Amino acid sequence: EYMGEDSMLVSPGQRIGGVAEFAAGDGTYVRDNHVYSCRAGSVVIGGTPAGQKMVQVLRNKAQSFVPSIGDIVTGKVTKVSRRVMNMTIMCVGSKTLRDDFNGIVRVENVRPHDIDKVEMYKCFRPGDVVRAEVISLGDSRSYVLSTAKAELGVVFAQSLAGETMQPVNHEQMRCPLTNTIEHRKVAKTVEN
Repeated sequence: EYMGEDSMLVSPGQRIGGVAEFAAGDGTYVRDNHVYSCRAGSVVIGGTPAGQKMVQVLRNKAQSFVPSIGDIVTGKVTKVSRRVMNMTIMCVGSKTLRDDFNGIVRVENVRPHDIDKVEMYKCFRPGDVVRAEVISLGDSRSYVLSTAKAELGVVFAQSLAGETMQPVNHEQMRCPLTNTIEHRKVAKTVEN
């Protein structure tokens, strides 16, 4: 394995390359013939027994800093209720956090329109990886977050069958194994 001094840092949901160029290794997934990161970390390129380049994303040694208002954060959903989604913030931009910070997305901050029709369970599920924006500093160690922009929302989700779900549109994801459709507030893919 080679990991250069200037190895690329990526955040969850960030496109790394094409499947023609790389096999997807640990910390990555494939969607629409592209390899994406499913965690914050450093890109490491190694080889497969078949001689193809394999890309992995390894966690970085965490850095000590805290999220600020306006930062884009990525985290894992821990709990969903009727009015609030709770998540553990894992990184700010592409920087992995050393300490856990809690974030909440209130029902009124899920999307910019039809706020009165938002059903939290149709937007997020525990275990989903979500990209959100810090809109205010809540109580101690808890940040108020928003997903009310197209590029914010669920970037990685597993189906009930345990497969990496693929986005269908801004409100739905599909399990590639069972073709089951599940509702989510899907983040529009951000191109590098």
